[in-house]
Amino acid sequence: MAKRYCCPECFDDGGLRDDIFPSLDPERGTCSFCGTGDTLLVEPAQLATWFELLVNVYEVDEEGKSLVEWLKDDWQLFTHPRMDIAHAKDLLGEILDDGEIVRQPFAPSPSYISEGLALWENLRDEMMYQNRWFLDVSIDQDRLRQLLDLLLAPDLPGQWFRARIRTDDEFFPIDKMGAPPKRRASHGRANPAGIPYLYLGSKPETAAAEIRPHTGEVACVADFAIPDIRAVDLRNPRKLVSPFILTDASEIGQLRADLPFLERLGEELTRPVLPSGAAIDYIPSQYLCEFIKKSGFDGVVYRSSVSDGINLALFDPRKAQGGAVSLYHVAKVSVEVAPT
Repeated sequence: MAKRYCCPECFDDGGLRDDIFPSLDPERGTCSFCGTGDTLLVEPAQLATWFELLVNVYEVDEEGKSLVEWLKDDWQLFTHPRMDIAHAKDLLGEILDDGEIVRQPFAPSPSYISEGLALWENLRDEMMYQNRWFLDVSIDQDRLRQLLDLLLAPDLPGQWFRARIRTDDEFFPIDKMGAPPKRRASHGRANPAGIPYLYLGSKPETAAAEIRPHTGEVACVADFAIPDIRAVDLRNPRKLVSPFILTDASEIGQLRADLPFLERLGEELTRPVLPSGAAIDYIPSQYLCEFIKKSGFDGVVYRSSVSDGINLALFDPRKAQGGAVSLYHVAKVSVEVAPT
């Protein structure tokens, strides 16, 4: 039987793609499993050490599901269109040199638990409705810093955009398109009142959508050059973190237990907030961003709730270099409704 080779695209995992595959003296060619061409190739058995650590956080359970299903759900592995359950089982079986284990039902080991999500919900409630500055509830800040380090945003674009609605045919020059002065900085999704951050969108359309324009209005949209920065990416923690960069099964198990907590933090920065309740509803995300800033990061990346782009809250607006300002006509505003 001819040798078969797998590639990083089979798994779509940053740790495998950036660290592990290049360290294994790979060949180049076409993948035997997902069909990707001109890519790095290794024999599946060369990945056994890392996958054995990963599957050790699961245990046989007659009421469970297959390892491949868990790896897809927990770590978003095997996301290539050709890597359906059957093909992923074939590859995992070859990696582990065990065709039977991929057919057995498993469940996550109960040894690994996380209090992060429950504590965050309690802390959130206290900040919003009980105490603001001197809190009774506390979360494990050391652990949170460790988790944030795993969410360093990769390959951010160098150009971002900010929009302002034009009024009375006024054209805003670039020096009027940055963050507002301290005394005029109102509370935002990431910043408390009086502490201005620069909110940017990855595309002009994203920046314009974030200011909630009306059809027929004209937006001034400025581009900003952003140097290499350290930003936390909360768009999709499950996809961004890689279990393969950890060297101990207990660390992997604990990370898996903490993933719902990280997803909840991402939701804080994305969920729609009504203007009437923003002063209170933004408090948890402001606390989170303040913690991220104090942990040494330059900003936070999060999904846009009103467009398909991404947003960046830059903690120090001076790091952005303003460019040109262009006018955009708001041709259409789309509204979707759903029953409550």
